[in-house]
Amino acid sequence: METRVHPPVAAALRLCLHALLLGLLALAAVKAVSGGEPRAGAVVAASCVLAAVYAAGALAPAVQPRTRAGALWLAVLGALWLVLLLLSPDALWVAFPLYFLQLHLLPMRWGLPAVAATAAAAIASFLLHGAEVTPGTFIGPLLGAAVAVATVVGYDALFRESERRRELIEELVSTRAELADAERAAGTLAERERLAREIHDTLAQGLSSIQLLLRAAERTLPADAPATAHVRRAREAAQDNLAEARRFVRALTPPDLENGSLAAALERLTARTTTPALTVQFAVSGTPVELPTPYEVALLRTAQSALANTVQHAGARRAEITLSFMDTSVSLDLVDDGHGFAEGTRAGTGPATGTSGFGLPAMRSRARSLGGTLSVESAPEQGTAVALTLPLPLTAARTGQDAA
Repeated sequence: METRVHPPVAAALRLCLHALLLGLLALAAVKAVSGGEPRAGAVVAASCVLAAVYAAGALAPAVQPRTRAGALWLAVLGALWLVLLLLSPDALWVAFPLYFLQLHLLPMRWGLPAVAATAAAAIASFLLHGAEVTPGTFIGPLLGAAVAVATVVGYDALFRESERRRELIEELVSTRAELADAERAAGTLAERERLAREIHDTLAQGLSSIQLLLRAAERTLPADAPATAHVRRAREAAQDNLAEARRFVRALTPPDLENGSLAAALERLTARTTTPALTVQFAVSGTPVELPTPYEVALLRTAQSALANTVQHAGARRAEITLSFMDTSVSLDLVDDGHGFAEGTRAGTGPATGTSGFGLPAMRSRARSLGGTLSVESAPEQGTAVALTLPLPLTAARTGQDAA
């Protein structure tokens, strides 16, 4: 007989139950022999057979709660106990461990009738053997049955509570591990973005400036001047190193920007976010130009954050993202038809902007770091519009004008 769990307390309870039943059987056999009863031999034999069947079932792996093997084992034990009860009045005390076995192995809808039948048999044994009928004749077996039922029901309640706590602890441990992984991933991405920004703002810009100055110097020098060849080689070296720095920057960009342009990354973002309850559309306005990596990261992160707020808090059915390239600036606009929020609501705490209060400040900080602006327009039940505008670098603006 196995239990559902094997803590030390449960093992001790099982041992006590085994010892109680076997001790009561031994008591019945010893009293029958010492009392000189005429059926002492039959009592000893029945006690031994009952003890052997009990031991076999207790050691059998197939005897489990709410199984056919467990019910069959209980039926055999009950039949042998009734035989012993007919032979000796002292066998009625075996009813108490039988209560616990019946409640443990049988479903409650069958365990309670089995306990009641066992208590009735124990009471009937008093009358069968001509013992004096007293209130204790009825109260003893019934009180024992009530104690057994209360004990088993209480233990089951404690067991279920313990299981719920164990599952909660496992869930908390799993969640903590997931949070730790997410924090490590976020830290890695943040460090990659920082390094990409630092390389772009320092090495790449410096090499680009050196290249432009050397190109200007090369144009001013006569073609046959001795320094012209050195200037050309220096410009080519600066150009090669600038290309290498840009490769480093691209390698450190967010994963969404690794497999294509900013427009392609925003297109994938809208496709991932679109659900039956929310339709997200993306459009590009103007002539796209190549943007520095910090600009692409800022625009993508702002779109992700604003769209996450729309999904989680706005209750919107439709959202539109527009990436606009203008002569001297680039802007990202996200408009939804969600709940919106009042103008007096603190930024970052309205229904459409989340409850943490970190979304909009993070967007504004990212915009300020690149010399841009972030504006938010919203009204209750009128949706929300988030617009990020960044000034184009001179090289990108010049490229856009040439393309136009």
